Amino acid sequence: MRDVTPDVPAPHRRAFLKYTGALGAAAAVSASLSACSAGPESTNDTGSDGGRDRTLTAVIGYGNDGSWDPTQTASAFCMAANHHIYEGLLDTDPISRKPYAALATEVPKDPDGTTWRFTLRAGATFHDGKPVTADDVVFVFERILDPDTQTLAKGFFASWLKEVRTIDARNVELVLKFPFPDGLSRLTLAKVMPRHVFSRPGAWDDAIKGKAIGSGPYRQTAHHPKSNTTFEAFDGYNGPRRPAFRKMNWLTIVDAAPRVAKISGSSAGAQIADNIPYANIGQLESGGMTVAGGAGMNNLFLMFNTAHKPFDDVRVRQALHYAIDTEKMVEVALKGHGRPSSSFLDEANPSYRRAKTVYDHDPDRAKALLKEAGVEGLSIDILAVNVSWIVDCLPTVKASWDAIGVRTTLSPQETTAVFTKLDQKQDYQVVAAASNPNQFGLDADLIMHYNYGPGNLWMQYTHWAADPVARQLFKDMDRATREPDPARKKAIVQDCIDVVAEQAVLYPVVHNELMTAWDPARLSGIRAQPYPGINLLQARWA
Repeated sequence: MRDVTPDVPAPHRRAFLKYTGALGAAAAVSASLSACSAGPESTNDTGSDGGRDRTLTAVIGYGNDGSWDPTQTASAFCMAANHHIYEGLLDTDPISRKPYAALATEVPKDPDGTTWRFTLRAGATFHDGKPVTADDVVFVFERILDPDTQTLAKGFFASWLKEVRTIDARNVELVLKFPFPDGLSRLTLAKVMPRHVFSRPGAWDDAIKGKAIGSGPYRQTAHHPKSNTTFEAFDGYNGPRRPAFRKMNWLTIVDAAPRVAKISGSSAGAQIADNIPYANIGQLESGGMTVAGGAGMNNLFLMFNTAHKPFDDVRVRQALHYAIDTEKMVEVALKGHGRPSSSFLDEANPSYRRAKTVYDHDPDRAKALLKEAGVEGLSIDILAVNVSWIVDCLPTVKASWDAIGVRTTLSPQETTAVFTKLDQKQDYQVVAAASNPNQFGLDADLIMHYNYGPGNLWMQYTHWAADPVARQLFKDMDRATREPDPARKKAIVQDCIDVVAEQAVLYPVVHNELMTAWDPARLSGIRAQPYPGINLLQARWA
């Protein structure tokens, strides 16, 4: 999946490519990571077969050549790695998403307050040995809140966070615009970075390319784009998630077959892998692996270019959704590990409510809507990402659209290539790709702002932000953010989701389950998560 999260690039449009990793993928990062220029080191476990110091080898089904800048990245690999390298004031449990004290000594006792004061953990140091100070915290938040610097993280903070200020070397204060208890769990998205490193000229570009220096339990030791990234336990770490592995080697293997082969059989070179194809679950289980899933908001979505007729007509967009045999897609492509979408949110989300418009398979209605819109002889080329499970789903889309008289061709490409075309403003009709806002959190306000907003790059791709319906939607979303009553806030968000469902500009077709496999004879404490990547902060050798 491309966990792409485009948003407004500034000062220029290269920013989105930085967010998603299309820029600088093959560049060497800095002198501190000089191993990168020497070519990939072995992607096998080079540690001893016995003993606690052996290397943990993991396989990630997504690229490691995306942006590593924690304020900008939406890369599954890089986000997962950053959770091991960096800390926020608070971090969250990877499953419950409940916040816990990370760099801070405690979670604020008054989440409904408009000021939150944090004391930094005594003795906390960055991987270069320098102490973590309040100035480092302020440095990161100033970047996020800077009106002239558009980062992905800005969309998660700017609406409710006014400022962050230093009290003294170990104390900071966050000043909120209004009470926003959901903000506590979002603090994990503001990873604290050393000011003395990333305030230097060109340092943010280095961060994008892979330079990572944090205060977390693991330090990055080498980064080889399109190959692997290595880690080592940070001896200076004194926080709540102590490293259990002396070394880790994370391989990036996007293609399904070699990814499965790497953890299969007696010669398996890895102990854990994410993004397991459904067809291989039985094979891995019979070989002694544990395979577990996490159901969340991972989805195949369709995105329409409303500047390209006839996709400016809501009836056409609705018709194409009604035409898709989603039950067949779940059965054939997902092997039962998914559900047709009945809302923008998945059914497990606390704010879920079945949308007023649900696209059950109804080809007759689809034909009627196309006729009503005056559309006939329509031909569509679907620009799609080549993620394995998306490719498995595409034939059902084609067959469904062909069945209502829409001539359909499929054009799956590398994810980076797809979104580079969009960023270059190349014309398109329909994009089919994957997304999962659960990478950032569970609250519906965050999830809606992930994809919808007047300055959101997704909306620039769809050319829909100026539509009167969109303008009212954005106003209602802002009203939901500011609403202090939880029940009322939830109702407003659900009403907004009804609008999103009806308009079907960027909308999920199916929500699917993500599978993780690991060797229980070698690893314990693993929990499958419902979003891409892995979290090993509570794992250990068996």
